[in-house]
Amino acid sequence: MTTLDALTSTKLEAEMANAIRFLSIDAVNAANSGHPGMPMGMAEVATVLFNRFLKYDPTDPQWPDRDRFVLSAGHGSMLLYSILALTGYQGVEISDLQDFRQLGSRMAGHPEVGHCPGVETTTGPLGQGLATAVGMAIAERNLNARFGDDLVDHRTYVVAGDGCLMEGISHEAIDLAGSLALSRLVVLWDNNRITIDGSTELSTRMDQTARFSAAGWATHSIDGHDRDEIAGAIQAASKSDRPTLIDCRTTIGFGSPNLAGTNGVHGSPLGEAETVLTRANLGWTAEPFVVPDHVRQAWLAAGSRFQGVKSTWEEHLASDELGPEFQRWMNEPLDVSVELASLVDEVIESESGAATRASSLAAIEAMTSGQARLRLLGGSADLTGSNLTRSTTQETFDSANRSGTYVHYGIREHAMAAAMNGIGLHGGLVPYGGTFFAFVDYLRPALRLSALMGTQVIYVMTHDSIGLGEDGPTHQPVEQLASLRAMPNVDVYRPADAVETAEAWASAIQTTDRPSVLCLSRQGLALQRRSSVIVGVPGNPVAFGGYVLVDTAGPRDATIVATGSEVGLATEAAADLAEEGLSVAVVSLPCWERFGRQSQAYQDSVLGEAPRVGVEAAVEFGWDRWLGDGQFVGMESFGASAPASDLFVHFGITSEAVANSVRKSLGATHTDQKETHQ
Repeated sequence: MTTLDALTSTKLEAEMANAIRFLSIDAVNAANSGHPGMPMGMAEVATVLFNRFLKYDPTDPQWPDRDRFVLSAGHGSMLLYSILALTGYQGVEISDLQDFRQLGSRMAGHPEVGHCPGVETTTGPLGQGLATAVGMAIAERNLNARFGDDLVDHRTYVVAGDGCLMEGISHEAIDLAGSLALSRLVVLWDNNRITIDGSTELSTRMDQTARFSAAGWATHSIDGHDRDEIAGAIQAASKSDRPTLIDCRTTIGFGSPNLAGTNGVHGSPLGEAETVLTRANLGWTAEPFVVPDHVRQAWLAAGSRFQGVKSTWEEHLASDELGPEFQRWMNEPLDVSVELASLVDEVIESESGAATRASSLAAIEAMTSGQARLRLLGGSADLTGSNLTRSTTQETFDSANRSGTYVHYGIREHAMAAAMNGIGLHGGLVPYGGTFFAFVDYLRPALRLSALMGTQVIYVMTHDSIGLGEDGPTHQPVEQLASLRAMPNVDVYRPADAVETAEAWASAIQTTDRPSVLCLSRQGLALQRRSSVIVGVPGNPVAFGGYVLVDTAGPRDATIVATGSEVGLATEAAADLAEEGLSVAVVSLPCWERFGRQSQAYQDSVLGEAPRVGVEAAVEFGWDRWLGDGQFVGMESFGASAPASDLFVHFGITSEAVANSVRKSLGATHTDQKETHQ
């Protein structure tokens, strides 16, 4: 121990823990809302971690080689906010805690990344933080393999509660972490045996340490209020070759004479009378939101402990031959524009069609042919051969090969998505992962957090409609497109062919402030675009969200709007109608969200003023935004098990159905004129 450690491990460190307790109590009381019980129970654990072990610098919250701290039990947010204020994080003052849970405050009810310095990830939905931390630990080991210990050498610590470990995602996450032997990952379990309803015995008998041990973790069980035991367990974890669970037996609401150990302190303020009793019980005489100077100075000293380590790290960064590349990875977006533009040219020249999942693989191959292969960290939920997400240059990331750039996530869609959030939040890498589109519902909570946090994660969702065929309605997405389009801050792409698929990838790679979802076909699709240039569209047409694929020589009689595999049906219908003397334009609308962000003038120029018909092998919900009172051809029920070609006919999603809808929208019946023209 250093001199500082020896000093603060005695009475002063106990006072430091009480500072967390009473700032948490005071903030929840002031807001008349919040969760004081967990911060009160985990104060010693957090104090020992931040005072003796955690590597961080409050003056530089984004220091790349900092340890990551994830409060998976996000309802206990005042634990973290108190520490951030006490240790001197820039822009976080003790006075700010008085605005806890108020509009515009940095101190949101649950921690939100980007709102408050020192918050590594948004948490609150229980278990998400734990699984996100697995991704951070993956990223750390992968970047360490590339850049070495001098530039990347840190740990990821998680505080998880009983609820986090009950959630199903916890099983996926701990199994994955154990399989990958992520030894830099430490979970501090707040084992207070209380949930909102009461004792955990109401709902579980799980032996958590046995569960973690079975998944390949090292485990330690300690008194969560004994600082020496806490320190010993964290020290042991630092020497482990496996991820570590530290079972911290705590008392929720520790120090409260009447509420400690009960569910009454979980999510309600202590109130004035109980707060007075708790202050007396723990010998805390300071006024609300006041920390004695000697305690505050101890916390500020704790926050400055690693400034020397950081200075040494900066020297290594400046002298290491990999330093400039490391800085580019951490600070600059990935640029694959040249590779994907070349792929578009090749596809157009070959005039070859393919399933868009295969076209996506071609894009991945192109991107991973150069330096991008090291920054793209791909994976799949045990569907690699179906999603076509692994290029020929990608090696498996596992315990034996930390430099691998492909993760076998196993049949764990939820943990995969959360881990990708962690990889994206860590920095330096661009994560993507695949599964069947119907299974997006398994991972939706993590995707929602991708959107809420504005994290660059690319979801490769294949088998995007009834076009997958015989596997039937359990695997055929029908409502998923509409549901994802309803989610804010997500770009959902459904490309029509190989050209649009490459352009969708280019757009997703360039979009760093939100997740992207690529919805790709199982069935083969003919090439629809035969030019990389679209009149009136400067640059990547898919990046504009929609464009006129087939224009008319003069005024339009109608416009057909389509996405994905149905763009081919739209062009066939337009050609048939042209033989009847009708001028029908075709608009490809691969990304509604990006199209919606264009100017109204651009949208109007693409959609036109003529009657519109939409076609998509999905439910109609949301299409009125683009069609107005126009006709829609699509799904009105779940799918069925049959060959894809039979299903499209069975459900009436054909070029003839589209043409008939156009005729109906024009208010006249147009008969086939082929014999007349002949």
